Amino acid sequence: MIAKRVRDLNVYKKSFVLQQKIFAISKSFPKEEMYALTDQVRRSSRSIGANLSEAWAKRQYKNHFISKLTDSDAEKEETLHWIETAYACEYIAKDLRDELFDMCEHIGAMIYKMKSDAGSWCKHKVREESLTYSTD
Repeated sequence: MIAKRVRDLNVYKKSFVLQQKIFAISKSFPKEEMYALTDQVRRSSRSIGANLSEAWAKRQYKNHFISKLTDSDAEKEETLHWIETAYACEYIAKDLRDELFDMCEHIGAMIYKMKSDAGSWCKHKVREESLTYSTD
């Protein structure tokens, strides 16, 4: 299947699932964390997909495409930090932390694959199956 828009990409779909899961989980964080941890983890997780969207729009310029993918990966790393913080503060259990980490790492591997093959993405012959990546 040829991806016609960013929403067709598996990496984008997975990042959207992650952001929604984090949103739901963070609803249970203490009120005193509203403008610190809660806001930060929601913002960084949403920025993964937002930067993927910007990369998609800039794929006619390889360097811009790679730059936005790098930004997306950086937001993924920040999200990992906030997940670890939530775990350290005992707001989430270890199994949930591990699940979220796995989701982030899978997304990161997909972003890495896109960056490594940026030239083919920037030719406007984007195929969704080139994003299929299994960590198994």
